[in-house]
Amino acid sequence: MRSGNRKEPDLTDEGAYEHVRALSRRGMLRLSAGAGAALAVPAAVPAAVAPPAAADGATGIVKPLPPELFIPHGTNAEMRWDAMRGQGLLTPADRFFVRNHVATPLIDARTWRLKLWGTGLHGSPAEDRPREFSYGDLLRLPAETITAFIECTGNARGFYASQQGQQVSGTPWKLGAVGVARWRGVRLSTVLRLAGLTREAVDILPRGLDADYVDKGENLGRVRRPLPVAKAMKDVLLAYEMNGAPLPPDHGYPVRLVVPSWTGIASIKWLGDVQVAAEPLFSPWNTRFYRLFGPGYPAEGSPPLTRMNVKSAFELPWEAPLPSGPQVLRGRSWSGTGRIRRTEVSVDGGATWRRARLLDRPDPRGWTRWEFPWRPHASGRHELLARATDETGTSQPFNAPYNTLGYLFGAVVRLALIHISEPTRP
Repeated sequence: MRSGNRKEPDLTDEGAYEHVRALSRRGMLRLSAGAGAALAVPAAVPAAVAPPAAADGATGIVKPLPPELFIPHGTNAEMRWDAMRGQGLLTPADRFFVRNHVATPLIDARTWRLKLWGTGLHGSPAEDRPREFSYGDLLRLPAETITAFIECTGNARGFYASQQGQQVSGTPWKLGAVGVARWRGVRLSTVLRLAGLTREAVDILPRGLDADYVDKGENLGRVRRPLPVAKAMKDVLLAYEMNGAPLPPDHGYPVRLVVPSWTGIASIKWLGDVQVAAEPLFSPWNTRFYRLFGPGYPAEGSPPLTRMNVKSAFELPWEAPLPSGPQVLRGRSWSGTGRIRRTEVSVDGGATWRRARLLDRPDPRGWTRWEFPWRPHASGRHELLARATDETGTSQPFNAPYNTLGYLFGAVVRLALIHISEPTRP
């Protein structure tokens, strides 16, 4: 039972989150083994997945991936930053990055049901029938619209190797595993209350309807990751629209979670069921993955990762020429820890810095566009850098702390451009 006089900890802080989860020594042993949920899934919660053959056979992704918009990474697709030139504040669905563990499932909204179950609901122990909501049920509930970025925790992972000479595992993203969209749906808190949330509830465990994920021969089950109830009740959305249209299959149709400012893995796609528990819950996605491992970290890793860090990107291709003459460099900065307060640009490899002009009212859930006038004084190779600082004073360092899984690369990224002089006229 929670005390009404006790101040709730800030569950967007990794250390506080770990403390609230109250991991026991026995729990830590389960973590090292990559254990699943604390309770068994009842037979009444089936997976309702369409045959994966509906997706592209090579990538498992449904939407087209033209090379001018995407960099392919197996079952994932990275947005090309130059594809955002001339776009507005939102990332169009046709160029929003895709992060899949397996193939995109195709689900019929007419038969889809969201199931809530567990010891954190009144009269709903794990073995009983879950509470169910149809797609139509959600559409009839009060709706809310938010603009928020979703970002893969490993975004910019490739720069550990290319900039810092450090080997890490995972998809070698550059900076394109992020996108901002306008999401419409129902607050998760609304559905939890309707399902009978108890005061004793501690964690929820949302689970997707994509197929089981197999890692190095071990079946880890369907993608799922716990959230503390306090976060779930604060600002999490059950989204069924993206940029004014129903969610595309690759982005979670019919319903996904949107967990603002947190690591992308928390925003479970193709949501099928939610376990609500009066005890801490575990899965490989908050034990084996999405912690920091390596030198300087304990054997069980850091606390589970929650908020994303500060980043900046130019709306330019990698290693590409620019025409001669004056330029206006454009880009975007964002942070999971607060509004962007300033972005600085260097056109000489970091020797000098000048402020860029911010074009948007800073939004703690989205990104801020900026522009920077530049007149190159010489042809040849130029190294451009951008760094942002948010309202907490957090800024981008020149080097990112190392971890073996390559999460949270937040250092300044060096963009190489070749400026071509105009040919001499006879």
